[in-house]
Amino acid sequence: MNALYALIMVLALVIIPLLGAGAAGWHVLFGVIVPYLAFIAFVLGFIYRVVLWGRSAVPFKIPTTAGQQQSFPWIRRSRIDNPSTRAGVVVRMILEVLLFRSLFRNARVRLFREGPQLSYGSSKFLWLGALAFHVSFFVILARHMRFFTEPVPVLFNWMETLDGIMQVGVPTLFATEIVILLALAYLLLRRLIDSKLRYISLPTDYFALFLLFAIVISGVLMRYFLRVDIVDIKTLSMGLIQLQPEVPDSVGVMFYTHLFLVCSLLVYFPWSKLMHLAGVFFSPTRNLPNDNRMRRHVNPWNYPVKVHTYEEWENEYRDKLKEAGIPVEKE
Repeated sequence: MNALYALIMVLALVIIPLLGAGAAGWHVLFGVIVPYLAFIAFVLGFIYRVVLWGRSAVPFKIPTTAGQQQSFPWIRRSRIDNPSTRAGVVVRMILEVLLFRSLFRNARVRLFREGPQLSYGSSKFLWLGALAFHVSFFVILARHMRFFTEPVPVLFNWMETLDGIMQVGVPTLFATEIVILLALAYLLLRRLIDSKLRYISLPTDYFALFLLFAIVISGVLMRYFLRVDIVDIKTLSMGLIQLQPEVPDSVGVMFYTHLFLVCSLLVYFPWSKLMHLAGVFFSPTRNLPNDNRMRRHVNPWNYPVKVHTYEEWENEYRDKLKEAGIPVEKE
């Protein structure tokens, strides 16, 4: 039911531009006003979440450890999986952000009926699916930068050439479009088929996947089936960037649907789990060195309180303690 609710919500988002931009002809609304509002909401929401996380105190030092902690000189320590220095933390963060190192170490646990006994094994499919999705999404986003730049930077042209190196069909079939569809299908089926994941999945988990699916599918439809005028789309995009919006008449309704879905993702992004894009840098399990034995971590939420030490308590009750036969430290 959670997946069904999310699917209905995404279908409703698809219907809105089909009716508004297609039937009603509100091209300025869906081509200019909605993108500007979505971009403002994304920037303000992103800044708000980052500032909120940055101002949050870290009461406990809880770095995730996956190796031997630094201790005696003759014991070999893990400098990356259990770093005790800032340099080690930087290396671990780079590997985490670019290669999803912790997800690569993910293990699968199964309980055999006969026995019963636990079995531990490697589980790399989630790492592969997540990495394939993120890399494909990044390349697709970089390719779209040609609509917002003039002249187009050489780097973006190189990425587009490399993405379409197979040269299959006309127009060229991009490899990332196939990879991202397969990766999203795997991530979705994984939640639907696995009973444990299905039990803990919320409508928001499915909503993000269905929304990304809809964005990719609408883009594929525009490129290979429902052809649109690329020149007019770039005219609209450059007008938005230069704050001189111009809405061409020949832009099809499928483009407005695609654009509206992207705007929906921008508005939804700062308030969803997708915000791990910035949240990973503020996670105390990742950005802190494991040096608890070297440096004292002071809770910044602590406030001055009046304490009653044992020495003061003993001075107050020394006579009664002696009468009761209880030993004291000072006679």
